Amino acid sequence: MFVDRLLATLVHLRHATTHDVLACWFGVDRSTITRAIGEVRPLLAERGCTVSQDVRLRTLAEVIDHLGADGKTGIIDGTEIRVRRPAAGHKDRDKFISGKNKQNAVKTMVVTDGDGRMLFCSPTKPGSCADITHARQLGLVRLLADGPAVEILADAGYQGLGAQTGGRVLTPSHRKFKKNAPDWYEEMYERQRKAHSSRRIRVEHGIAHLKNWRALARHLGRREHMSDTVEAIAGLLSHQQTADLNLTRQM
Repeated sequence: MFVDRLLATLVHLRHATTHDVLACWFGVDRSTITRAIGEVRPLLAERGCTVSQDVRLRTLAEVIDHLGADGKTGIIDGTEIRVRRPAAGHKDRDKFISGKNKQNAVKTMVVTDGDGRMLFCSPTKPGSCADITHARQLGLVRLLADGPAVEILADAGYQGLGAQTGGRVLTPSHRKFKKNAPDWYEEMYERQRKAHSSRRIRVEHGIAHLKNWRALARHLGRREHMSDTVEAIAGLLSHQQTADLNLTRQM
């Protein structure tokens, strides 16, 4: 039954339960569970992120249009997920080593609204890909330059996008003094940095909720399945967040 296949996939994504254990629970062969998860996971990934009962966002272009239509602020950030090290002799073995954590990882770009509600999670890239490079490859610069007037908050990893998008991407200001900075400048810079961080902290909360799903705590499966896994979990999380928001409004 499809319901059983869906339930097995949800348990696997939420708790990282192994296929062997799921096979025992459902009384089937391990290969049946593997096949079921392989079929259902892409379907969940294609659903996109739920923002209302009738609206789901599946692409970055739809996210930008949604933010522009509602006049909301978006927040972007990159997050890394540890993966297995590629086998010795693999031609792209070094590409997965993160420059930040010096670990084998893949990277995804997360977009939330000002309240931290999940709007988009990109397909994964090897951990060596810089945040700003990933954003450019996703077409964010073109979408912001040609699309509606949208305010996007980002961290220092995206410095440079503001000039390319007409100031629509807001990042912390560049530090003018590398050393021996005057006291007044240190105070002003720290105040501006904290003000910007307090506005974009919601995306960190969104990423934390995303990482609560055990399948993203550390992925030990095949790396080619990571994009579907991340997008499926983002869609499920957004559905939960939207349901909680509607319940709060009703109360």
